[in-house]
Amino acid sequence: MLHVLLVRYTAPIDQVSPHVPGHVTYLERRHADGTFLLSGQTVPGDLGGVILAVGPREHVERVAAEDPFAVAGVAAYEIVTVEPGRIRDDLRALLG
Repeated sequence: MLHVLLVRYTAPIDQVSPHVPGHVTYLERRHADGTFLLSGQTVPGDLGGVILAVGPREHVERVAAEDPFAVAGVAAYEIVTVEPGRIRDDLRALLG
C-alpha cells in the first residue's frame, strides 16, 4: 500500500527547530528500512513536509507516531492511503 504523509507544523518554527536533528535521524532510519520512499519540505518550508511511505497502514501510523516532531507535539501527521490504479513499470518494484 502507498501512503502520502502530510506533516504540518503545529508550533512556531522556533519551537520546531530543536527537534530537527532527531527528525532527520528518524527519516534516515525509515528510508534505510524501506518504509519511506521520498521525503521533503513543502514550499514554502514553514508549512511542514511530505513523505511517501509503503507498507500496511497500521505500520505507517506507528512509524508516524515515532517522529520526534510528533512526540514533541510540534507537528501533526495526516495520512492519505492510495490504491495505485496505474503505475510506471520502473516504480512497481518500489511499491511491492
